[in-house]
Amino acid sequence: MTKKALITGITGQDGSYLAEFLLSKGYQVHGIIRRASTFNTVRIDPIFIDPHEPKARLFLHFGDLSDAEQISNLIYNIKPDEIYHLGAQSHVRVSFDIPEYTGNVTALGTVRLLEAIRRSGHKIKFYQASSSEMFGAAMAPQSEDTAFQPQSPYACAKVYAYWMVKNYREGYGLFACNGILFNHESPRRGETFVTRKITRGLANIMAGKQKKLYLGNLEAKRDWGFAPEYCQVMWKMLQQEKPDDYVIGTSESHSVREFVEKAFAYAGIAICWQGKGIKTKGIVDALNTKVKLPGFLKKGSVIIEIDQQYFRPNEVHYLCADITKAKQKLSWQPRVKFDGLVKIMVDYDFRAAGVKAPGEGLEICRQKSFNYIKGR
Repeated sequence: MTKKALITGITGQDGSYLAEFLLSKGYQVHGIIRRASTFNTVRIDPIFIDPHEPKARLFLHFGDLSDAEQISNLIYNIKPDEIYHLGAQSHVRVSFDIPEYTGNVTALGTVRLLEAIRRSGHKIKFYQASSSEMFGAAMAPQSEDTAFQPQSPYACAKVYAYWMVKNYREGYGLFACNGILFNHESPRRGETFVTRKITRGLANIMAGKQKKLYLGNLEAKRDWGFAPEYCQVMWKMLQQEKPDDYVIGTSESHSVREFVEKAFAYAGIAICWQGKGIKTKGIVDALNTKVKLPGFLKKGSVIIEIDQQYFRPNEVHYLCADITKAKQKLSWQPRVKFDGLVKIMVDYDFRAAGVKAPGEGLEICRQKSFNYIKGR
């Protein structure tokens, strides 16, 4: 029989990639979306078929993680074999501004799903999208045995959800897994997240639509991977004989500053830095004269400035994954590392801005059989 999967957060970066992957595996996929006056399904539009069509295997349902009754009704009616819980208020900086809402959706939303599964009586496998932000101030590299030291309302909410998953697994025998995913990016990453902000800003600068890029903490170091790969390993966790928790990352860590330098260098722009902290400025040091550039872009131009509003009250300085367990038990390791990720994202945003892309990122996708560079 065809397996059924239910995805919360299906319209997000991870949800859209996971839906594509599960459809390729022959699943019938159901997704929960929030009612809005405008369509917000752009990431899944390429795979959505009118549900009236006989070949349709992707179905969308209105719901909200703050509504326990609706969540319970959906699970009762759909009777999914697997639930992938990716929905959340997931922006760390924003969680400081709306901590109560973040806790209600990101923490309690998980409990509502777990309780609905428990009460349903169905054998449903559950995946919880945990986060490397839970480690916070803990010393790197971080593994499944590292104690959590959350540094934001978002991270605190994720820690609560993590422990509730373990409690329901141990107390009620649910097949429930925590995937502790480190930062994972792609061309579908939200435009307010720093990696996409950098690549999209660079593309707009090259297109003459933007003159400066405003950033926050340049020294924060993260373990950045490619989102489509991480969505595939979510599925792999639920195919194991026993449920467990896994750290997923690349085991490399790079700063925001490095991401900026790598992206701009790939586009033919070398940057030098002046000042420290919020007074830091990124200045054009050299230009590739073979690349068509907007007239305002010259050597000595200030192209990057720091804005205090993008700093967090509590900063997380260094995250790096120890993926020994995932390698041994899931036979998984990343194929796209930092350099390739930057190139993939720059190429996509260049094309979206109408600028000729260097092309190496597109080639990386072709070599590794990723088709996700086309469209959103």
